[in-house]
Amino acid sequence: MLRTLWELFSVFFKVGLCTFGGGIAMLPILEKELGEKRGWVTSDELLDYFAIGQSTPGIIAVNVATFVGYKRSGLIGACVATFGMVFPSIIVITLIAKFISNFSEIEWVKKALTGINVAVAAILTYAVINFSKKSVKNIFGFILLLIAFVLIFVFHVGTVYVIFGSAILGVIIVALKGDFKTTNNTDVGAKL
Repeated sequence: MLRTLWELFSVFFKVGLCTFGGGIAMLPILEKELGEKRGWVTSDELLDYFAIGQSTPGIIAVNVATFVGYKRSGLIGACVATFGMVFPSIIVITLIAKFISNFSEIEWVKKALTGINVAVAAILTYAVINFSKKSVKNIFGFILLLIAFVLIFVFHVGTVYVIFGSAILGVIIVALKGDFKTTNNTDVGAKL
């Protein structure tokens, strides 16, 4: 048990230490660390965790750490994984606050942040394309993606409304199909 908890803490500490951009930008790193290297989650599970994490209060990556920790070791695992994810940020922010005044005005920091912004943009682009390939499984999903894009970027509808609207639409469609009764832990969302 202690070994599992240490592994949860150390993996999420490492992820928390080297992830700039948060949210979707962390998806490729989490896929590699949690899925490919350790086999803790499948790609579909991770996408589900991201979807839930984005729809609930809090930081997506922290929510995902909590879900994975809970899956591995219950409530204590959730707490340990969450702490591992946030601990690097606590350290860095404390050091910056303690030792450096006007941190963002230092020339080398400005240049470093510019470089980080470019890298984060590339990671985000990769993550969005990868996320779309795995999430959009049929014509209905593609149409929903286009409608959501237009609502958010053209009509400036709040993302929370688009998420709730999509969830309601999905529930209605599944109810109309009569697919709520599932067996063998099949994913109701995959039937859309």
